[in-house]
Amino acid sequence: MIVEKVIVGSYLENCYILIKNNKCLVIDPGDNYQLIKEKIGKKEVLAILITHGHFDHVGALSDVEKDYNVPIYQYNNVQEKNYKIDNFVFDVLYTKGHTDDSITFYFKNEKIMFTGDFIFQNSVGRTDLPTGNFNEMLKSIEKIKKYDDDIIIYPGHGEDTKLGLEKVNNYWFDNYNS
Repeated sequence: MIVEKVIVGSYLENCYILIKNNKCLVIDPGDNYQLIKEKIGKKEVLAILITHGHFDHVGALSDVEKDYNVPIYQYNNVQEKNYKIDNFVFDVLYTKGHTDDSITFYFKNEKIMFTGDFIFQNSVGRTDLPTGNFNEMLKSIEKIKKYDDDIIIYPGHGEDTKLGLEKVNNYWFDNYNS
């Protein structure tokens, strides 16, 4: 699977295009729809995945939905389970804390996670915004720590990282207990 990152909007949000066999999934189309559409090109869009509902992650959602008419996978219509869309196989993990609708998409075969604003390189998402919850964030961190160290994390902003590095270097992973 090819992962293409498109940095969009004034908050420099990471929109991701996941590609297999000229088909793709779009994760968090935050802004700059034209740029996202250019990256999609002639690929067949199968679905849109949303990590959480903040405007910087869904700003171009209605345009993508309108143009491609595909299902949207987001907190209000998914369960914590395995999903298969064509050749894309992933698990949905509830990772509340940054918001009460935060989810992570885990592609086990590829050993990659799309965490939105849950985990960043050496940090985690804010919990002081509406629907944020510090205690839920700690529970989500405890949940994610059980996964393998070699998983690549693709966050909603900034650079990718590895879960093992976060377990060692991320202050929030060690200094609080749920």
